[in-house]
Amino acid sequence: MSDSSRDTAQGAGWGAAEPGSYKRLMPDHVEKLSWLNPRTLWAARNGVLASWFGDPTGRTRSRWVARRAAAGAPADKVIRRDVPERFSFMVIGDTGEGDDSQYAVVPGFLKAGQGSDFAVLASDVIYPVGSADDYGSKFFRPYQDYPAPIYAIPGNHDWYEDLGAFMRVFCADTPQLDPEPRPRPLTRAWCRSLLWHRPRPADEQRLAEARALRSAPAQQAVQPGPYWAIDAGPVRIIGIDTGLLGTIDAEQGAWLREVSQGPQPKILVTGSPLYVDGEHHPCPIEGGGTVDDIVRAPEHHYVAAIGGDIHNYQRYPVTVDGRTIQYVVAGGGGAFMHATHTIPRVSVGGVTEREFRCYPLRGDSLAFYSRLYGRRLRLRRFFRLTEAEATAVIAERLGIEPGRAPGADARVTRRTRLVAGLLGTGRRPDRPARFRLPVRKLYTQLFSPSSTTYSPPFFKCFLRLDVGPDAVRLRCFAATGNRAQELDPPVEDEVVIPLPGAGAN
Repeated sequence: MSDSSRDTAQGAGWGAAEPGSYKRLMPDHVEKLSWLNPRTLWAARNGVLASWFGDPTGRTRSRWVARRAAAGAPADKVIRRDVPERFSFMVIGDTGEGDDSQYAVVPGFLKAGQGSDFAVLASDVIYPVGSADDYGSKFFRPYQDYPAPIYAIPGNHDWYEDLGAFMRVFCADTPQLDPEPRPRPLTRAWCRSLLWHRPRPADEQRLAEARALRSAPAQQAVQPGPYWAIDAGPVRIIGIDTGLLGTIDAEQGAWLREVSQGPQPKILVTGSPLYVDGEHHPCPIEGGGTVDDIVRAPEHHYVAAIGGDIHNYQRYPVTVDGRTIQYVVAGGGGAFMHATHTIPRVSVGGVTEREFRCYPLRGDSLAFYSRLYGRRLRLRRFFRLTEAEATAVIAERLGIEPGRAPGADARVTRRTRLVAGLLGTGRRPDRPARFRLPVRKLYTQLFSPSSTTYSPPFFKCFLRLDVGPDAVRLRCFAATGNRAQELDPPVEDEVVIPLPGAGAN
């Protein structure tokens, strides 16, 4: 097994490494997506409009679900897969930028995914607005050689064109919804409708050509809607759609409570992680309660909750009533990298820094951003931190044992401390900043979207879950864009999750 980022800097992708083969998979012309481009921001405006004028996704989702039910989708929305009691599946989140950062993941994903029975895309299948015309280069082409079915749950970006393309691709080519009646003038809904980004007509020939890339019978998957459950072997995998604003409507909430009943062990896959960046986000349900209330209820037997949306890997083993639920963030499948160095020293839900895991390591994240902004601001000599310097200053600032030893010659100087502070590095809870700036929010909404690069290391990741009658083995694999990690994808984190009561019906 190859070195991981916890073993060596070379395992993290630093140094003089041979570039991978992923560019051979890419189209001849790749349109580079800039998240700071005003045209992109304007096209992706529906999330902001929903927060200002009311969120219509619950009503729209209900219409989509009714359309699928009328077409014969199962009422319980359960997909029953005939697999042995030992099987494997892949999880990859936030994939669809269509550039180097997505395609760099593919060789390792195919290698580590050998023998798996299916895959699940967890959030944001297509950037920036979920358009049907983007599915060719951002879904069908990169995963054309994955031989098994792929299921998906939508993220907020898939909702920016009212989920139409997602429903066509994953839900039996469901026709577009009829337009809703025009709202009464001068209401909030009327204001929203004036500015709402509407779906564009799809290029049918282009979509048909894209579908041909994944046309083998063994690759086909039809799901009953944007939310679903899969019964496979000893477990039930439940995927929920958290829409534009990271919430679920009352109808989906009632279904989730129903499908969560029974002693069968369950794994949740959601577009909005429940624990992330050292904070708890339980995900409200319209009408009362939260998704995490359902996950925590002992009678529902959840063992893990995996969420996309945030473009890195994090794991929080939370003890609930004497049992451990693994809360995982797995959104590093192909979009720009959300920083991990901004995560403060973890103390949430009984999880401390000792139990918490993340990828990239905070030191690698800080080194990545220092090089990026040193280059962009033309201040390389000042901003650029080596991976050893970044690791050392992270350890000092947070008071933690580093994931990888920085080396005896790594020095923490006034410059490295200043750069770490300017780049939003987290700190210990007992050492508050003099000036309370919302650095994590700034990095999530402003700095991270501008972090797209086109050369390794990319610090991408995906999951493989090997399910047995008594336990699930969850592994997080890294994809750096370098050849060494393509040929032998390193395991950045691994945990064995017991399945109490597995096999009960």
